Amino acid sequence: MSFLLSKTVIPIPDEFDFSECLVFLGRSDKEVLHHIEGDVLYKAIKMGENRYLVKLNMDDRGMIVEFVDRTPNEGDRASIISFVHELFDLDKDLSGFYRMMKEDPILRSISGSYDGLRIIGMPDLFEALTWAVMGQQINLNFAYTLKQSFVEAYGDKLEFNGRTYWIYPSYERIAGLDVEDLRMHQFTIRKAEYIIGLAKAMNEGIISKERLKELNGYQQIHKALTALRGVGAWTADYVMMKCLLHPEAFPIADVGLHNAIKQQLKMDRKPTVEEIKIWTQNWRGWQAYAVFYLWRSLYG
Repeated sequence: MSFLLSKTVIPIPDEFDFSECLVFLGRSDKEVLHHIEGDVLYKAIKMGENRYLVKLNMDDRGMIVEFVDRTPNEGDRASIISFVHELFDLDKDLSGFYRMMKEDPILRSISGSYDGLRIIGMPDLFEALTWAVMGQQINLNFAYTLKQSFVEAYGDKLEFNGRTYWIYPSYERIAGLDVEDLRMHQFTIRKAEYIIGLAKAMNEGIISKERLKELNGYQQIHKALTALRGVGAWTADYVMMKCLLHPEAFPIADVGLHNAIKQQLKMDRKPTVEEIKIWTQNWRGWQAYAVFYLWRSLYG
């Protein structure tokens, strides 16, 4: 890894395609946490009290991380580079997954179609938890509407060259809200209670990303997450996939997953959960990536 005054070059693995990752990141025009211009991604990142506008793109050396508005100190620089690694799951070797795809009855039809796509992570546990709660039992478009209103009401922001770059609200701030505060932004009473409750749990140290990482294996992490009010099995698996980058995370009841399997197997009905359990036994160790690639197959 080389360091320049305002840029860092991150070497990337062979199985990485930035363009494929941008397709996922650009799937909603209501997204407020990053901005895409062509093949360049802009994202505001907060480290402690410091806010940075980061520009990400590629050249023949690797991923270029450019600090647009200010040069970070070495501690913040290292933390931002770690954040980028998690954002694109850069430390994962996907060669075994691609070998499995070629032989799998469900995945082989999309084998080779999205090579280089990485699970796009959410390094912030509070963002992952609350985004998953927002998406419960509503369509994706309305979930983005809720997120946009939530972020613009309670998030931090950075202004640069006439554009506003938003940073996800902190759990400390949301812990101090009342349910009626979120009701004003189209949240149901139940979702408002869940989100404020999660913020309070994090603020009180009941749950943290560090504590989850200390747990031993999938079952313990899943149990710790589902002990939180508002976090069911699907939400726990989603958080494990997107925040903890856990390869065994498997939101098996996900509607999108069911639709994708139906499409790949040319079924005239959706598969049952029991059928999926049987058909996906050779996904073990790669469940999260199998689901993520099947989600990708749903939008062209």
